[in-house]
Amino acid sequence: MKKLVVLLLGLVLLPGLCATVMAAEKVNLYANITAIEPIMADFNAGQSSEEGIYTRISTSKYLATVLTEFSAGKLRADVLQGPLPILQMLKEKGVLAPYKSSSASGYPSWATEDDTIVQFGIEYVAPIYNKELVKAEDVPTSYMDLTDPKWYDKIVMPDPASHATTISWLIGLKEAKVFGDDDGWMKFIKGLAANRPMFVKSFGPSPAPIESGEKLLGISMPKYIITKAPAPLAWARVDTLFGTTRAMALAAKAPNPAGGKVFIDYWLSKKAMQLLADKVGEYVLTPGVYPPIEGVDKVKVLPIRQLSDEEIRHWGDEFQKIFYQ
Repeated sequence: MKKLVVLLLGLVLLPGLCATVMAAEKVNLYANITAIEPIMADFNAGQSSEEGIYTRISTSKYLATVLTEFSAGKLRADVLQGPLPILQMLKEKGVLAPYKSSSASGYPSWATEDDTIVQFGIEYVAPIYNKELVKAEDVPTSYMDLTDPKWYDKIVMPDPASHATTISWLIGLKEAKVFGDDDGWMKFIKGLAANRPMFVKSFGPSPAPIESGEKLLGISMPKYIITKAPAPLAWARVDTLFGTTRAMALAAKAPNPAGGKVFIDYWLSKKAMQLLADKVGEYVLTPGVYPPIEGVDKVKVLPIRQLSDEEIRHWGDEFQKIFYQ
C-alpha cells in the first residue's frame, strides 16, 4: 500500500518536476541584433541539454528594460547582447558577470581585452543602391560622391538628428579624417544635406525605398544584400567601412549561468559566426570569416567610437539645424 501511495504521489508531482527541469535548461538571450533565427535554430539542434530562447529588445529600450528587470530581481536573461556602450553601462551597474570564452581566442586583442564583455562583430555601414536602376558609371566610389547634385531627392538614410548610430557614424567619419580635415567633413555634411535625403527611423527600414525604386541609394548596411535577397541591392565600393561594435556578456545572477556560458562559447565559435555572416550578412571578427557579399573580404572595416548621450544630443541638435534648414 505504501509503495502504491509513493507511486501515485510521484505521478502527481512528475509534471511539475519536469517543468522545473526544463526551465533550468533554458538559456535566455536578450539581444538587439535582428534575423538571428538561423543561429538559434542551429544552437538548439546541436545542444542536447540547453534550449536557446531569443528575446529581441530595440536599442532605444534596451538599457531601461534590463535595468528595470535587474533592479526588481526579475532579469530572465542569461546572456546579454547589445551595443558596446550599453553593455559597459550595464557592467558599471553590476548587471554583468566576468567570463572569458576560449572560443574568442583568435579575435583581435581589442575585442577581448575586457574580462566581462567580448566584441564579436562590427555593425558596418555603407552606401547601398538599386543595381537595376543605377548605372555602373554612376555608382559612388567615395563618401563625397553622395554630395553630387545628381542624387538630389534620391537618397534614404536614418534621421541624423535622432538616430544615435547614424550620428555616431557621421562623427566617426570626422574622427577618422575620411575627408582630410574638419572643413572637408563639414563640406560633406552640408553637401549631403543639400541633396534632401529621405529620413527613416533606423537602418531597418532603409532598404525598402531602394528596393522599390522610390529612392536610388541610401546610407544603410550591406547585410541587407543577404537578408533582403533577391532584392536588387548592391553596395558602393568605398575604401573603408565604419561601424559600431557588437558585443555580448554573461548576466550576473543569471538563472542558468552554466547554460549561458555554453551559449556564449557556441555564439563566438567559428561555426556560429560563419552562420551569422552567411545567413545574416554580419561582419564578424572571427579570422577568415566574411559575409558572402562581393568585395567585403577586401575592404577595411573599422570600429568607431560610440558617442556619449551628451554627445549624441549635441550632434543631433547640430544635424537638426543642417539637415532640416
